[in-house]
Amino acid sequence: MEGKPLSELANSLISVFDEEVPETRDRKISVNPVVSKVASIYEKVRNAMDYRDQEVILRAAIERILKRRTLFGGVAKTIAEPLVRELVWARYFPDESVSESMTARVEERIDLYIKLRHEILAKHSIISEKSLNEWIYHLMSSDVEHTLCPRKKKEYMSNFMFRVMRDNITIIDEGEQQKDIQVFIAVHKSYAKDDLAMLRFHLFNQFLGKLTAENLPKVIENFPEGYREINNQLNYPRKDKIFNYIKDKTVIFFVLEDFLNIGKGGIKQLINDDGEFRRIIYSICEARYAGIASKVRTAIFRSIIFLLLTKALFALSIEGTFESIFYGRVLWTAILINIVVPPLLMAALGFSIKTPDRENSKKIFNYIRAILLSGDPKLANQLSIKTKPDKMKPLLNTIFSFLWIITFFLVFGIIFYVLNRFSFNPLSMFVFVFFLAIVSFLAYRINQVAKIYSIEPRKNVMTSVTDFLFIPFVTVGRKLTDGISQINVFLFLLDFVIEAPFKGLFSFFEQWFLFLQNKREELE
Repeated sequence: MEGKPLSELANSLISVFDEEVPETRDRKISVNPVVSKVASIYEKVRNAMDYRDQEVILRAAIERILKRRTLFGGVAKTIAEPLVRELVWARYFPDESVSESMTARVEERIDLYIKLRHEILAKHSIISEKSLNEWIYHLMSSDVEHTLCPRKKKEYMSNFMFRVMRDNITIIDEGEQQKDIQVFIAVHKSYAKDDLAMLRFHLFNQFLGKLTAENLPKVIENFPEGYREINNQLNYPRKDKIFNYIKDKTVIFFVLEDFLNIGKGGIKQLINDDGEFRRIIYSICEARYAGIASKVRTAIFRSIIFLLLTKALFALSIEGTFESIFYGRVLWTAILINIVVPPLLMAALGFSIKTPDRENSKKIFNYIRAILLSGDPKLANQLSIKTKPDKMKPLLNTIFSFLWIITFFLVFGIIFYVLNRFSFNPLSMFVFVFFLAIVSFLAYRINQVAKIYSIEPRKNVMTSVTDFLFIPFVTVGRKLTDGISQINVFLFLLDFVIEAPFKGLFSFFEQWFLFLQNKREELE
């Protein structure tokens, strides 16, 4: 590979990673270390109760703070500085890493979205107030995160991945613009790990432009059209097919990002040294594989906390009450099985996950070399789809649907039979199956965490059998998990009853410690 020129696209990407980021000399926000320690512990407990991907926790925390402070009558001027300070307390940002001047920018962004909400409610009826509030909090929290944490390299890598992937996908009966939007969404979901809020924010900027004081009237006027288009794109019928194809290739760009960060200042020389280039890519892959174990452990821990808290609430408040009324006593054996078994099953499924092999690293290296050297890199298996997929023959469709239903009822029937042998009452059976579905979904999510570093994972007979048996559980579990997250009583109590006075105490003690420090300095 000695002397081979890099593609123009690769050169542009490398220049971004080689760029030195100037450090600002503004005064930084500093918080008391004792307050920060307590706040960070609280935040870890709070996040464990709300099952989210690690990459969206910061944005979710910002949204939570915005909701709490606006609920109690806050405006941009009174929200911005405490919001930033809370984030530093909770160690989302290291102490003295955020400039004090940043609060003015955050205040400006919050104020714009509050004005946007007010004007849309006054001028448009396309969206209910409840839905608009959700949209505004999504847009505002995403914008505040981007303001505090720009992630320029992540954005450039996302754009690079988009440019590579778009040429490997064809939607036969759609135009290029439709394909580009769907590839854009899939890249941001798979590589940047954007949630619905962040996707709405990016699409809002694409369709309506970045919100500023100058274009606010135009955004207000065009909001109904943008709102409809964004919803249509997020519900595109073939979005999952495109996303899954891109997700299987995402590891290439994770490893490439690591390589560009490691080789900063001498990236081109490393690429031209084939042996050293290969060694570094392989070592990055091994480090990523080793990191899977840590990610899986974290995911399992958070899942178990989520299960124990929601399961204990169900078991003690509903199951226990039911048994006391209809049986005259609490059947502790069934309740304990219901509380203990799902977390144990969760741990067993999680720790059975395997890491990729060296052949996987070889594929990643070959792909990275191809996309850096070729101006128009073509991947091994390109995707070609139609908006409306070819319909299955009616007879086969009927047979498969019938088999699916039979299997579904057979599996559930066996479970209910076994539980009945253990003297479970009807409600206990329902609760057990309810959480078994949730465990299936959470285990599936953890399995996806491990598979993210496997490029083009192979399918086999066992995979097909497992899919056939467990996808119904996973589907039901996903809906139940989302529902529980929406009505989780613990989260409501924490966010609106406990957190507000708790954070008030943090602020009081921080000022008290500052007062004591000043008094100490007067004595010296």
